[in-house]
Amino acid sequence: MEADGARTASQGAAGGGADPGTTMRAIIRDRYGPADVLRLADIERPVAGDREVLLRVRAAGLDRGTWHQMTGLPYLMRLGTGTRRPRNLVPGLDVAGAVVAVGPAVTGFAVGHEVFGTARGSFAEYAVAKPEKLAHRPPGLAVEQAAVLPVSGVTALRALIDVGRVAAGQQVLITGASGGVGSYAVQLAKASGAEVTAVCGPGKDDLVRSLGADHVLDYTREDFAATGRRYHLILDIAGNPGVRRLRRALTPGGTAVIVGGEGDGSLTGGLDRQLRALLVSPFVSQRLTLAISVERSADLRRLLGFVEAGQLTPSIGASYPLDRAPEAMRHLVAGAARGKTVITVG
Repeated sequence: MEADGARTASQGAAGGGADPGTTMRAIIRDRYGPADVLRLADIERPVAGDREVLLRVRAAGLDRGTWHQMTGLPYLMRLGTGTRRPRNLVPGLDVAGAVVAVGPAVTGFAVGHEVFGTARGSFAEYAVAKPEKLAHRPPGLAVEQAAVLPVSGVTALRALIDVGRVAAGQQVLITGASGGVGSYAVQLAKASGAEVTAVCGPGKDDLVRSLGADHVLDYTREDFAATGRRYHLILDIAGNPGVRRLRRALTPGGTAVIVGGEGDGSLTGGLDRQLRALLVSPFVSQRLTLAISVERSADLRRLLGFVEAGQLTPSIGASYPLDRAPEAMRHLVAGAARGKTVITVG
C-alpha cells in the first residue's frame, strides 16, 4: 500500500514476490477498531520519492491522534483517512531515526543524518518522510526523547504560545496536564513565566509537580470551575468541559484554547464543542478559540531551543518494543499513561 506518494520497494519489478532484502517488520491494521486490529507483519519496505527521505526508524512516539487513526473515530475524520478502511496500512506519526536514502530533489539532509519529526507509518523499521517535517537531532537529545517530541510538543507550543499568547505573570490552567501534550504545556508555561495550575487524574500529581506545576487539582475530587480561582489562560486538553464551565474559570478578558476534539459523539467527537466556542467568542469579553497543529521543521527547531535551554524535557512514562505496540495502545486508552509513551524499534 502506498502512503504519501511513497512507492514500495517491489514496484516496477518484473514478476515474483518481494525480495527478502526489501521487506521490513511493521505494525499494520487493515480495518478500523480497538487495539486488537494492530498486528506485527513482514511487509514491503517503502521507497522515498523525489522529494522524500527514507528513514531507518529507531523509535516512534504514541499519541492520541494515532488512536483516532486506529479507530476511525470520529467518523468525520474518515473523509481524510479512508471511509471504509484505513488508507494507510501502517499507523504512527512521531519518529526518530537515521536517513538511509534521499530523493534527488531533497536538500539539507544526507544519508547518515540523525533526525526526528513526523513520518506517516512510523510503527515500522523503515518510514518515508518529507524534509519539511523533519529536523536534525542534536547529540544531547536521546533518540527516545526525540521520538516523542514532535506531535505533542508542537501542539503544546502552538496552543500555549502562538494561539494562547501566554505571558509572564499570568495565571494559567492546564487540563490533562499529565498526558503527552499537557506534560509539554506545563513546562512551556513555566518557561514563559506563568503561574501554572495543573489538572490531572489521581496518582499523577507527583509527575506534574516535577514538571514545574505550582498547583495541582485532581479532577476526580475538585472542579476547577468551582474553586473560585480565575485564570488568564486555560489550555483545555482533557476535551470535555463545556464552554460555560470554561468561561466561569476565566478572568473577564481571559483566553481559553481548546486542544483536540475528544468527546462522546462518534460522528464529530468534540468538534461541536469547539464550534460552539468559536460562535460564542465574538459576543463575550473572553476569547474562546482552538489550536490546530501542523508539524513543521521550524516548529521542531523552536522546541529544540527550549530543550537546549534546559526548559523542556520529554517525559517518558513507558517504553514498549515494536511487537508490543498493541499493548502500548491499550495502556494509552486506559488512561494509565504518564507523560509520553515510546515505541522502540531498533
